[in-house]
Amino acid sequence: MNAKPPSSFRHVFIPGKSRRTLLLLHGTGGNEHDLLSLGRNLDPEASLLSPRGKILENGLPRFFRRLAEGVFDEEDLIHRSNELADFIAETVTSYSLDSGRIYAVGYSNGANIAASLLLLRPGVLTGAALLRAMVPLTPEVLPKLNGISVLMLSGRYDPIVPEENARRLEALLTSAGATVSLHFENAAHQLTENTLETVRGWLNTQPS
Repeated sequence: MNAKPPSSFRHVFIPGKSRRTLLLLHGTGGNEHDLLSLGRNLDPEASLLSPRGKILENGLPRFFRRLAEGVFDEEDLIHRSNELADFIAETVTSYSLDSGRIYAVGYSNGANIAASLLLLRPGVLTGAALLRAMVPLTPEVLPKLNGISVLMLSGRYDPIVPEENARRLEALLTSAGATVSLHFENAAHQLTENTLETVRGWLNTQPS
């Protein structure tokens, strides 16, 4: 019998048919339901795990606090990243997940905390699709991310994430040993059909 479902995050879990789990991390103002259809579209066979961020900014859920646009509360980010990592570890037990098949799909704020998970809690994620991500923080000591696959999809006309920032995140993750594929789309901050097609193609190259 499975253990009691973890209650540290409000979340939705939908079991799948394959060993892969997609960890769906919404952007500012989203919730645990926002990316479910996207996740099922990306992988019809995967389990879906979608938590809601605990921080409220003007009533809008986020995964961590920020001081201004693009300026993060690093202390809170570290705390929230560890809290989310612990939640993921709980779900592995509660839902009998394969800990070696957990792929984050994060958008905006969700992509930033996914990047933070990679940098602060290596081993929690098998890979990550970071959609419109920016550098969340620079750890004092880089983790060892050898064998971790990361897809980054950024917008050339994104008013929130400058191209230089996306390239810095790519360099940071690459320096830690991750295999990073960075693509710039002719788009702003919003997701496009090309975004989804690229993520789908990347997932098809990963173990399921």
